[in-house]
Amino acid sequence: MLADLVQRGDPDRFAATLAMPAALRERLWVLWAFNLEVARAPWVSTNPLIAEMRLQFWADVVEEATPRAHEVAGPLHEVMTATPALRPVLAKLIAARRLDIAREPFADSAFDAYLEDTAAGLLWAAALSCEAPPEAETAFRALGWAMGLANFLRALPELQARGWAALDMDPAALRLKAQEGLNHLAIARAQRAAMGRAAPVALVGWQAGGLLHLAEENPLRVGEGKLALSEFRKRGGLLWQAFTGRF
Repeated sequence: MLADLVQRGDPDRFAATLAMPAALRERLWVLWAFNLEVARAPWVSTNPLIAEMRLQFWADVVEEATPRAHEVAGPLHEVMTATPALRPVLAKLIAARRLDIAREPFADSAFDAYLEDTAAGLLWAAALSCEAPPEAETAFRALGWAMGLANFLRALPELQARGWAALDMDPAALRLKAQEGLNHLAIARAQRAAMGRAAPVALVGWQAGGLLHLAEENPLRVGEGKLALSEFRKRGGLLWQAFTGRF
């Protein structure tokens, strides 16, 4: 069951999705499971060719008109058939993940584009699958970008341990990046009304603001692997956003 895959691999996104209307969940489980598969692909082997083959499998799945007999690829084909606009968004996400194979340090503009094609693209794809109107794209992408940055900052110590010095760890540089994420979050908040019936999808970004504020206040948390909200704050924040619709 795809929900079980998401629960094991992405428990925060799982918790947020459970707080959404039941009618939205099935299509979202598919996209979240797809994202897990693509995010893991560059790390399945130290051999870049094998990692590239894994990513190419998903690139082919997104491009092909015929469904594959695969627990994630099959349902993904159904979701893309229902919402054809997903295909180019998901194709860009896969292409961006090739940078995870190269594991080169990011230039600032390249990192911005990476977040735009991965985290921002994924959230927009999720919103599209839930019938978001075209005018909602800016809000969802801005929120996804902020969320992606927060998650990337949390993951930096592990990425460094795996040999990827992705970002400049200077505290001043990290503080500026966190502020940039908060600016994206402000854009999303200002345009929240445009999200339409897909607004519940924004629940997955419920931790972004808190994490980015922590990184801004004390960037040393990032390198120390201490960028995290308390369990009380996590649960309370999710309940508050689910009840109010605000983020």
